[in-house]
Amino acid sequence: MKIDEPIHVSNVDVWDQSADVVVVGLGVAGACAALEAHRAGVDVLVVERASGGGGASATSEGTFYLGGGTTLQDACGVVDDPDEMYKFMRASTTTPDDEALRLFCDGGREHFDWLEAQGVPFERQAFTAKAVAVRTGEGLMSSGNEHVWPFSEAATPALRGHQTRSLGRRGGGATAMTALLATVVDEGVPTMCDAGVTGLVVDDDGVCGVRVRQAAAADQFVQARSGVIIATGSFNLNPEMTKEHFPVVAERGRPLGIDSNDGVGLQVAQTVGVSTRAMDGVIATSSIYPPEQLLFGIIVNANGERFVAEDAYHGRTSYFIERQPNQVAYLIVDEAHFAYPDRGQDLIDVWDTVAEMEAALGMPAGAVEATLAGYNASVADGEDHEFHKHSRWMAPLAPPLAGFDLSFASADYSFISLGGLHSDVDGRAIDADGNAIAGLYAVGAVAAHLPQSGAEYASGMSLGPGSFFGRRAGRHAAARWS
Repeated sequence: MKIDEPIHVSNVDVWDQSADVVVVGLGVAGACAALEAHRAGVDVLVVERASGGGGASATSEGTFYLGGGTTLQDACGVVDDPDEMYKFMRASTTTPDDEALRLFCDGGREHFDWLEAQGVPFERQAFTAKAVAVRTGEGLMSSGNEHVWPFSEAATPALRGHQTRSLGRRGGGATAMTALLATVVDEGVPTMCDAGVTGLVVDDDGVCGVRVRQAAAADQFVQARSGVIIATGSFNLNPEMTKEHFPVVAERGRPLGIDSNDGVGLQVAQTVGVSTRAMDGVIATSSIYPPEQLLFGIIVNANGERFVAEDAYHGRTSYFIERQPNQVAYLIVDEAHFAYPDRGQDLIDVWDTVAEMEAALGMPAGAVEATLAGYNASVADGEDHEFHKHSRWMAPLAPPLAGFDLSFASADYSFISLGGLHSDVDGRAIDADGNAIAGLYAVGAVAAHLPQSGAEYASGMSLGPGSFFGRRAGRHAAARWS
């Protein structure tokens, strides 16, 4: 889609439509922004590029990362509080937005209750095994690195993956968006579909409208008397942008998302000077679990060396695989813990001796032998001295050994971009000098995530913060008009 340069309001002959707040995009962040702005008593118009709402949020597993003592955590007997959640997130993420981090942790309980009030369903049952997502009904699970060293020492671990109940073969994201979209319709928030925003209208103070393009129709100018909230999702499906910012992952991975996740919203905002953050941030994944018994194995690089705790969140493991020589890595398991991964890693072979395995994989002679000796010594001590894998997943390894290929060139990796527009705690778009651009907001995956890389991410850190800060942006934009 062609991006138009900003047009000054003096060059707009007539407004085709007007609203107090214009929300661009109807995924989870846009829906939450639209609802809160509407409930504040202002006129809201949603402009959606697709034929209906949902966005990439509807294709997700529906995990909202939340905590601090939600009613779901309480019901499942999980002890958590905002301070412990903050300590974990501060230790595990490098976001410079400490105020946003604190607000998100403090507001988790209220936000969860708000989601349920919109009809988003969560079962009062916890899933305690290691999994990427669950479709067996449980509403609470571990979705990140809370139990992984060193974060398990920085804060008391707690289950914080709030998983929306799934609809059969579809993930919980479809369930969540079905509920939110129904609420948008029930409350009479109008949506203009099959409509792409290609540019912004500005006055001497800031942004005051958008330029909208629909197929086989003349461009329309829509006035936004109070604010424009951009919630158009990630840039995953823009090959030029992904290759520019994370070339290895873009070349060898498969982007997750929908066709409209092509960065248009981000590019439109940049025409008025909005700055970006963490554009090289990406979570790539080809998880070795489930089944969780594979966590008893070890992951080694082309030199036969371990480089990550095998029980880490799958995005963290992939982050470190990308940083190995030629992005080569192997999962080594013994007969007692053998199973086939669910996520597309090929079994290379089974070897009766370590020497045969080293030769077959082209590793230095004796390298894996030394790695196994050190690992088994740690098992005997009851502590992984090198990478601190949890003792729950430790057992001695001995031949015969099987190897699975985790290399970027071989395994099935998918990815989500984490970088985006710089916005503040109220969603206001920020320029290169740190100033808010009046009348313009950016929320959801079009904005930079709280986690800046795959090493920091946890499942639900898109839907959780996206919905939370989407609500804040809706309220703030409405308050500008009132």
